[in-house]
Amino acid sequence: MNNLTAEKVVDLKKTDFALTILTKKESLKKQISNPELNRPGLAFAGYVDTFAYKRIQILGETEVKYLKSLTPSKRYDAIKNIFIQFDIPCIIVAKGLFPTKELVFLADEHNIPVLQSRLSTVLLVHSLTHFLQDWFAPTKSIHGTLVSVLGVGILITGQSGIGKSECALDLVSRGHRLVADDVINIKKKEGIIIGEANKKLGHFMEIRGIGILDIESMFGIKAIRMKKWIETQVELIPWRHNMDYERIGLKERFNRILDVAIPIIYLPVSPGKRIAVIIEVIAMNHMLKIYGYNAAEVFNQRIKEEIERKSKARTYLEMDIE
Repeated sequence: MNNLTAEKVVDLKKTDFALTILTKKESLKKQISNPELNRPGLAFAGYVDTFAYKRIQILGETEVKYLKSLTPSKRYDAIKNIFIQFDIPCIIVAKGLFPTKELVFLADEHNIPVLQSRLSTVLLVHSLTHFLQDWFAPTKSIHGTLVSVLGVGILITGQSGIGKSECALDLVSRGHRLVADDVINIKKKEGIIIGEANKKLGHFMEIRGIGILDIESMFGIKAIRMKKWIETQVELIPWRHNMDYERIGLKERFNRILDVAIPIIYLPVSPGKRIAVIIEVIAMNHMLKIYGYNAAEVFNQRIKEEIERKSKARTYLEMDIE
């Protein structure tokens, strides 16, 4: 994860957040290490026992009006008391308000960056929270292929050369969409994992025997997606005659990626097997489960009912014989 500073926030979001720098530029080098925000109204009032000073501090109309209601000497002391005790990473004032000259002066003195945003407090908090959560989200890169099949994000993994890219190419030719091939950048956000292509690799794909293909140029913009929520994983494994494969589907397996559990299916691969068609079926079956229908459970229930029916019929027959 890249380090985040107030300077970086200004560089990336100056226009989106309508930002103006109120303090000296040297203060913008201070590190921001927390994705949460805080409203420091109670801290300015003197209660600092639970002050979350490591977060970006947002000053709305309430905080600014409170500071301006104090006499200049009390205002100076209230702000200085906080800046002396706590190393605040950044202050952003919403609604284009000016936070008083004492706050700017003391912020310069203690090397605390102060920015002004013309956005409303609610919109600033919402937009900044989204930006910070995305920036600080846990990430990792894995080897595999990510496709969107019927709207379901399917991560295809397996040993090198087993046919992940060829399977994805088959799916694209059938109207589905490629998200990433070979290297997938995965990010955890709000309890789900989202995959996207490596920026350098884009939507290029390597097919052994042919070489590099540009999927977007070959199949058009409809054949690609920039990112996708990963909902299930398909691990391609070589077919072995003596291996015990799942036959019914009652037992669900899960794999954890960035501490998020996703269903995983171990799919044996053999010559002539239509893997792309099977992955389409996996996507449809996944959607049915989301809507509450599990074919394996329905099938199992019917078998149980049939066994019970035959057992009762046998019991009645034995009673008649007696």
